[in-house]
Amino acid sequence: MKLIGIIPARYQSSRFPGKPLVSIHGKTMIRRVYERVSLALDDVIVATDDNRILEEVERFGGQAVMTSGSHRSGTERCAEALDIYRKQTGQTADVVVNIQGDEPLIKPEQLHEVMALFQKPETEIATLVHKHHDLTEIVNPNNVKVVMDKNGRVLYFSRSTIPYQRDVPQKNWGNHYTYYIHIGMYAYRTGTLSEITRLAPSPLEKAELLEQNRWLENGYPIMAAVSAYRNYPVDTPEDLEKILHLFE
Repeated sequence: MKLIGIIPARYQSSRFPGKPLVSIHGKTMIRRVYERVSLALDDVIVATDDNRILEEVERFGGQAVMTSGSHRSGTERCAEALDIYRKQTGQTADVVVNIQGDEPLIKPEQLHEVMALFQKPETEIATLVHKHHDLTEIVNPNNVKVVMDKNGRVLYFSRSTIPYQRDVPQKNWGNHYTYYIHIGMYAYRTGTLSEITRLAPSPLEKAELLEQNRWLENGYPIMAAVSAYRNYPVDTPEDLEKILHLFE
């Protein structure tokens, strides 16, 4: 089975413009992500809409392609990048792994965790979650919570704290139930990737502002692996300060 890693990277960001190019102890963030992903995958491509990011990736010896600036999501950008890759190389892939470009501490082990889900032929889309018991993390709407069935198939993604524990004081929720917070990495079979990018936005997606709910609402199963590692995305300059300390 051939896998390809694609890292969508936009320059514009409402909370942190230009973050792919910020320096993390002498290397740009996009380079940090690229190098870590390359420890697990042989084929890695940055999909961007900005020449500054393209030039930076090519400068450090990575692969990058220019994609449209009109994409609504990283998933759409991945789909276009795959089409460009096919035309340029004459090759394709069985599975595309979509890695966030603002995860400079991503671990190769996490890529192995999500890729292992495709050992089951029925897996179409895969992702990762991490266990949390801390109430502050659980109730934070920026942390997407996930509920799954006993086989790891996702039932729903929400910014709300799900499940709601009716007879337990909220301060004790983390002691009475294992909550799962989403790690924003996806992997898709290439045929499924092509299909889901043609779907119209759905009511649940619009309500939560979570594109993965569109896939669920249209009947596409999503399998989740429980990762041993948590993620540290850089959404704001304050997040970057934390990351700098973690690298130290």
